[in-house]
Amino acid sequence: MAGKQKYSRVLLKLSGEGLMGDLPYGLDPKTVERIAREISEVHALGVQICLVIGGGNIFRGVSAAASSIERTSADYMGMLATVINALAMQSALESQGVPTRVQSAIPMQAVCEPYIRRRAIRHMEKGRVVIFAAGTGNPYFTTDTAAALRAAEMNCEALLKGTQVDGVYSADPKTDATATRFDSLSYQEVITKNLKVMDTSAIALSQENAVPILVFSIHNSGSFAETIQGKGTFTVVQ
Repeated sequence: MAGKQKYSRVLLKLSGEGLMGDLPYGLDPKTVERIAREISEVHALGVQICLVIGGGNIFRGVSAAASSIERTSADYMGMLATVINALAMQSALESQGVPTRVQSAIPMQAVCEPYIRRRAIRHMEKGRVVIFAAGTGNPYFTTDTAAALRAAEMNCEALLKGTQVDGVYSADPKTDATATRFDSLSYQEVITKNLKVMDTSAIALSQENAVPILVFSIHNSGSFAETIQGKGTFTVVQ
């Protein structure tokens, strides 16, 4: 692919819902494969990539049962759901020739590596994509916060959030025709305007470590590569 990338090491945050396609819950193989292809394109540019994937697509399927489950246990269920998504994405990436490692904040050596910061950095330096699973390993923290934490720990130059729309809007553009789109925002504006970019702790963590957040649509073909190169349509929070 032609073009010069603006960032050399990034973290991509994906929601679990982004992997559902048109399904009510679970994984849509075609959607997973398409997103893996987007990541493969950026990997081919020589960019070092790590990922954090949410678990909403799996957890949504058990959420009715989870409503009566104590919060800490429910959070651990959500963390396990992210491991399922991470393994699915690893398989999709490796089928496209992209070497990938999964590291889990909850050790489960039979299926993936435990999270070890230095090992993760070494994997990326060797050209492997690293997928961080099980959030932070602690209840009460979202995968948004896990993404901000890992981006800081990995010394990433940017945190890219792949969403359902092409940036940050004042309201949901799918339900509000008057919603306006922002090209750029400060961390503080996101918090004071209560914009649903990421949760407050993730925004604060990114601000504290000076990691810009780039919000783009993961559903627009080629948008991940374009955003990496500073092109296309996205919102930057910094």
